[in-house]
Amino acid sequence: MYHLPKNVILILSLFLSTISFSQTVDSSLAEVANVLLEQKVTGYGEIDKKLGLYKRDSLQLQYLVDLYKEKKYLEGESYVLNAMGEYCRNTSQYDKAILFHEQALSKAEAVENKQLHVRSLNMLGVVYRRIEDIRKALDYHQEALVLAESIEDRTIVVKKSIAVSLNSMGNIYLVLEQYDLAAQRFKKSMEIEESVGNKLGLAINYHNIGYTKEATGDLEGALIDYRESLRYNDEIDSDLGRLICNSTIGRIYILQEKYQKAVKIITKALKIGEGLRDNFHLSDVYLNLGWANLELKNYTLADKFLKEGLTLSKEFNLKSAEAEAYKHLSALSKDQGQFEKALVYQKQSYELNENISNDKNFKYVNDLIAKNDQERYNLKIENLEKENATVKQTLKRNKSIWITSSIVFAFLAIMIYILYRQRLLNNEKKILTLEQDMLRSQMNPHFVFNSLNSIKQYIISNEQKNAVHYLNKFAKLIRKILDASRVKVVSLGDELDTMDLYMSIENIRFSNEINFEILVDEEIDLDQIKIPSLVLQPFLENALWHGLSSKKGEKNIKLSVTKTKNDFVTIAITDNGIGREAAQQIATNKIVKRKSIGISLTKNRLTNFVKDFKNSFTVHFIDLKDQFENPSGTEVVLHIPLR
Repeated sequence: MYHLPKNVILILSLFLSTISFSQTVDSSLAEVANVLLEQKVTGYGEIDKKLGLYKRDSLQLQYLVDLYKEKKYLEGESYVLNAMGEYCRNTSQYDKAILFHEQALSKAEAVENKQLHVRSLNMLGVVYRRIEDIRKALDYHQEALVLAESIEDRTIVVKKSIAVSLNSMGNIYLVLEQYDLAAQRFKKSMEIEESVGNKLGLAINYHNIGYTKEATGDLEGALIDYRESLRYNDEIDSDLGRLICNSTIGRIYILQEKYQKAVKIITKALKIGEGLRDNFHLSDVYLNLGWANLELKNYTLADKFLKEGLTLSKEFNLKSAEAEAYKHLSALSKDQGQFEKALVYQKQSYELNENISNDKNFKYVNDLIAKNDQERYNLKIENLEKENATVKQTLKRNKSIWITSSIVFAFLAIMIYILYRQRLLNNEKKILTLEQDMLRSQMNPHFVFNSLNSIKQYIISNEQKNAVHYLNKFAKLIRKILDASRVKVVSLGDELDTMDLYMSIENIRFSNEINFEILVDEEIDLDQIKIPSLVLQPFLENALWHGLSSKKGEKNIKLSVTKTKNDFVTIAITDNGIGREAAQQIATNKIVKRKSIGISLTKNRLTNFVKDFKNSFTVHFIDLKDQFENPSGTEVVLHIPLR
């Protein structure tokens, strides 16, 4: 069988209903509607005074929405759409209710009417709370509360909207079992309702406060508040209020084991509820009545009412009520000796409660930050209002405090400056120490002695040309080292020239067996890149004396400069030596061990160099392997930031 989509059914039902509306429109309503239209009334309160009597008549509401839509009176259309949404909510037509409230919200946004905007948000929140979509309900009420509190002209309508938001958020806290937070919201809401004399708001808040007391075990306190809520509902002649209060009072009687009284008052609620079509609350009435009969051992009646409540809760997706129904049906089956059936019901109740509990916890954790932010926002507003009321007295009292504070501030500023200067001096001292250590490292006596000794061998061997050539290189290298000691940074081009000289001198000791080459990407401007002076020498020295000194055969060192990613220059030093593991083994077996500080000193200098940079440097040592996984050298890769 073919089924029409829900939205199509809704549109058709609205269309068909409009055909007969024109024949049933109240003449006084038409007159009032036209007055509002002519005057283009924008305030929610003024519109409500004129149209409030018709909010429960769907025929008249449809006439109004058609009229105002045709005349493009968006304020009136928004009001009536919300009223239609409330009607659908109270008759358990939740999908239709959401659709009407969303349309009302779009109209309010179009005319930038904050009062109607807040009303629409609150109404959406109430519907989503009914269907237990806690996240959406909280979001809508939170948004409504913030928007309402931003309105400077706090009319009665605005105050009522704030009270509705607070009350609804309190109900959400009830669902989340945060009873202290719920009670706080209800009390704030009640204070506002008392200030504007709204008996309906007082009835609702008394009932909700009673629920928090019931949930925490204070049954007598809950009963007092439920009865006070019932008194207000009787004053305003609200059948829905009487239904809710009688049902919850009956539940208290059950908990107090006054089962006959419970059946009597809940039956009274059932008679009221059968004419209201509010299945949300009617499901609770059926469940409470079934529960009371179960306690009285009236199993037939208990089964009837519990299954009525279960049917409604499943039809309208009321998960909490459904779980409650299964719980009582399990107890009923157990009393009747139907243990397998009882177990099935108990399992269904447990699974529903587990899902609801997980949902609650998940939503509560995700929304707790937003709630706390709103609380801090409200506290800030209250503090500002108090501060404005006492500003003159505060200025006089604080005059001496300002003077004292100024003195203390000046003293602290001086102390901070002294500490800052001390830190700068310590930093400069650290830098100076690093540079001195660097110079001592580069002017290593062993290096100087060995270099001069090698040149001396050329002289003894009567190789004057080579002696002069390498002596010039040695002198030039010493001069560069001394020049570098006077500056913090040099261009990468100067650094590479210095390293070329250094390798030429060291190569003498290796009988010029080392093949050293420098490769630079063409796109790199060496003069524009700055690095700490002589920062590459320790890595080349390691490659020479740890990697190649013990190697037989061809000895190669390659220094390459590339730009692999933005804001970084990459310098790689690769040798085909014996590898770090073998070098470490040789060093361990040496009788005279020399402590090398070159690498750690270089890392400290680089750390100081990039302290104000956006990025930091990195140094990686890579052990190279041949095709047989034997050591074939070492590669050192430096990533140095450019700025």
